[in-house]
Formats: sequence, C-alpha cells, structure tokens
Amino acid sequence: MAENERRLPFQNPDRNLPAGPVGKDLPETFDRMRGRPEDVQTYAVMLKDGDLNDRVKAAEWLGETGDSAGVLPLIDALLDESTVVQYAAAKSLGLLADHRAIDPLTPLLRSDNHWLRRAAARALGLIGAAKTVDLLLPVLSDAHHDVRASAAWALGKLGDPRAIGPIRLLVNDPRVDVQREAAAALELLEQKQPHASQPNL
Repeated sequence: MAENERRLPFQNPDRNLPAGPVGKDLPETFDRMRGRPEDVQTYAVMLKDGDLNDRVKAAEWLGETGDSAGVLPLIDALLDESTVVQYAAAKSLGLLADHRAIDPLTPLLRSDNHWLRRAAARALGLIGAAKTVDLLLPVLSDAHHDVRASAAWALGKLGDPRAIGPIRLLVNDPRVDVQREAAAALELLEQKQPHASQPNL
C-alpha cells in the first residue's frame, strides 16, 4: 500500500488532485448535492467507482446526509483498498448510528492502522448499542494513546457501569489526553448510575 494511503484525509496530498470521473466541476457538484437524501445513490456510485479523491468525499458526505440508505455503501467501503476511504467510511457510519454497522466495524478495532482503530472505537460509541461495550473494553489497553482515549470516550457515552473499573485504570495513564478522556468518561458514567435510595428519617 502506498505511503499516502496511510495518511488521514487532511494529511493526504491526493485530496488536492483534480477531480476524477465526476468531472472538473466536482466541488460545485458536491455542494449542490450536500444534504439532499435523494442523491444518496449518486454518492454510493462515486464511493464505489470514483478515484481516491471522489471516494473519500463520497464517504464523508454519505454520513452528512443522515440517510440510512448510505449505511450499506459505507459498510462496503470499509473494505476499500485505501485506508483513507476506510477511515472516512467508519466516521460516517458513526454519524448514521445504525446497528447494522457494528459487526463490519468490529474488525477495524484490530487493524494495524491506529487511525482505523480510533475511528472504529468512536463510531461504535456513537452507535450506542449495549453489545459494543464488550468490544470496547479490551481497546482500553491499546498500544496507541489515541485509541485508548477514544475507547474511554466511547464507553463514557455508552454508560455501562462495567466500564467504570477499567476506565479508572486510565486516570494514571502516561498520556494526558488519555487521562482527560478517562476522567470525563468516569464523570458521565457516575452521573448515569442510579443513586442509592435515602433512608426514611
């Protein structure tokens, strides 16, 4: 895989290349299409058949439409040859928050690329299904600090008390960003726990 394939979208020099099969007016075309759910099929075609630049943009904007019709094309894009497209697809699946994406996102938690592990963790937190807690708990011990922080953030959103103990271990993590996310997640988790009933006086 080429080196530029491993970069984030905002780090990828190919993002500035001329438009591919969509034509030279690609930015104007997408601006007109943005937020119009009836154009989801057009985005899906671009995601499948466009060049790298087209596919990344299509993956991003399928999430922005908020239309669940984009879920299956985005799930397919998790297997794209480009890490950048996979990353954009994972982020958009989180925005769409559809439970169909849970199983396809799960293998990304074990990816060699820490950006993909991070994106998958955050997407699973946004989807908000109880079954994702068991998937995310092991990610708290990931070797990369961004991934640990993202797992803590996601588990905080999920609100399952089983995460309290494991997240407490991250309060003393060597990375400040992990400590910060762990503290915020613990605050959320403790707020969501039912308070013990007060004895009658």
